[in-house]
Amino acid sequence: MTPELVVLALAGLLQGLQFAAYSITAQQQVGTRYAASPRDEPRQLTGRAGRYQRALNNHFEGLILFTLAVVVVVLGDGSSGLTATCAWIYLAARIAYVPAYVLGWAPWRSLIWAFGFAATMLMLIAALL
Repeated sequence: MTPELVVLALAGLLQGLQFAAYSITAQQQVGTRYAASPRDEPRQLTGRAGRYQRALNNHFEGLILFTLAVVVVVLGDGSSGLTATCAWIYLAARIAYVPAYVLGWAPWRSLIWAFGFAATMLMLIAALL
């Protein structure tokens, strides 16, 4: 398996951990009864639960682009030291992004996000060259 695919699998596991953290904090905020309901009347999550939710949604968005980059690199037989390094930078940034978002580290959260995004874009550019 290429390093990029390994990182993609690890990013998927990270997404699962983020979902668990979001689910636990959201349920603590809204209660078990509401969490198990059809949620016809939505409730806005605030505080830590809201931040976990937004960090999770942000990772869904980033993971789409990262997955695209991995697919292009791997199927295009373009795996290299550069693309592997970019993949690991993406994962490190996503791991760091969760506490940065949840704990409100401004402006560090945005800088961490930018590193992950830049690494993904660099992977795509490298695949085209």
